[in-house]
Amino acid sequence: MKVADLFRRKPWDEPAPGVGEAGHAPALRRTLGALDLTLLGVGAIVGAGIFSSVGQMAAGGPDHPAAGPALILSFVITAVACGFSALCYAEIAALVPASGSAYTYAFVALGELPAWIIGWDLIIEYAVGNIYVAQSWADYFRSLLRGSLGVDFPAWMATDLQTAAHDRAIAAMAPHLSTPFGSLVIAFNLPAALIVGLLTVLLVIGVRESARFNAAMVTLKLLLVAAFVAVGAKFVQPANWHPFAPTGFRGVWAGASLAFFSYIGFDAVSTVAEETRNPQRDLPRGMIASLVICSVIYIVVAAVMTGLVPYKQLDTGDPLARALLAVGMPRAAALMSLGAVIAVTAVLLVFQLGQPRILFAMARDGLLPPAFARVHPRFRTPYLGTILTGVFVGLAPTFITQDQALELTSIGTLFAFIVVAIGVIVLRKREPERPRPFRCPGYPITPRLAILSCFGLMLGLPAANWWRFGIWLLVGLAIYAGYGHRRRRRMTTP
Repeated sequence: MKVADLFRRKPWDEPAPGVGEAGHAPALRRTLGALDLTLLGVGAIVGAGIFSSVGQMAAGGPDHPAAGPALILSFVITAVACGFSALCYAEIAALVPASGSAYTYAFVALGELPAWIIGWDLIIEYAVGNIYVAQSWADYFRSLLRGSLGVDFPAWMATDLQTAAHDRAIAAMAPHLSTPFGSLVIAFNLPAALIVGLLTVLLVIGVRESARFNAAMVTLKLLLVAAFVAVGAKFVQPANWHPFAPTGFRGVWAGASLAFFSYIGFDAVSTVAEETRNPQRDLPRGMIASLVICSVIYIVVAAVMTGLVPYKQLDTGDPLARALLAVGMPRAAALMSLGAVIAVTAVLLVFQLGQPRILFAMARDGLLPPAFARVHPRFRTPYLGTILTGVFVGLAPTFITQDQALELTSIGTLFAFIVVAIGVIVLRKREPERPRPFRCPGYPITPRLAILSCFGLMLGLPAANWWRFGIWLLVGLAIYAGYGHRRRRRMTTP
């Protein structure tokens, strides 16, 4: 293994091998415009973060201090850091309009080994992140059944094994975890598996159909979020905002680090570059527009939510519904549970859309088995990667807790954003003459601020995140050495 081979760069305009050629798989279908991309971004951003993890960030947990009402500041800090990163993404996405997101950008700018590391890291962002989203969907689905139909869905059929074992140890044979199996701990997250399975079928059928479904859900959930703000604002008690920052800047910092999970939707926009009609123009527009819209929404919702109830009561998987219940509005709470089911469904859809396209790009370069690069001859989607991702995300909520998935996703995303910002700097120095449809404003200050802010947020995450992330990267490097580097596709370094 030559060191030079580890850093060979992918040519800018190299055609995808075999795609669209006679006798080979068809190319992905270009059907998306700027509005579609913006809605995909909003669909991914306004979801589990605002309907679920926002409560855990405010209330705190065993591994991170409470942000309290100062969660508002956490979202502001995260929005600024994401803004720097989004501008970097916009430049390099317009410059390299290909599937694969940060993986492809790293391959063009930095070389094969950094690209593999980022591609492996993006599995954390999309697949592991979607495990958390699927778990949140199951929580809200149970709340919806309970609030609207009076049906109490068995908890042991909508939880993970670790949580079930923990709760059983605290209260043996707890009524809410009672099962037909006696004292044996049995758990399976059935709602999460079912919704992931249904969306996997939709994504195999086509990206255009998926985008239309997403647009309808985004419209509905924005209306419901607006309703929560309008109704909740009437019941806000300013006393609930005191103390504003119960654990000081440490809590605000930890909240901002975890809140990064809530903003990663604009990255998902870049994964559909090869299915966008005019990617050089529309990718930057979709990324930046979705980030601005969602930043405003998060800040306003955080202010209303923490004003309705004391922040310590928000440590739940359905904080908006819980806040409305606390002020005596059960019907509004049930409606919010419906909105959450819709919102989180959109997030699941977009993340499940992004992960197979990253696997598709890696397999096309020979770093993963060729099955991931297969395109359906009729639907023109990466169907095998979509199905395998669906199986993984559908089953994993039974084995991984929400906290584990949330924290691992945040550190993986921040790392990917740092690499993209470095890629912008490297490409500006290596090929300054190349035309750039979108230029990152404030260069070189903006990418440097993106790097510093993302690294600062990484430092705010619990220590356990770092060793889990390290183990994940070591496993990825072992796969790269044993398979990816040996099977990689030959290409000419530019």
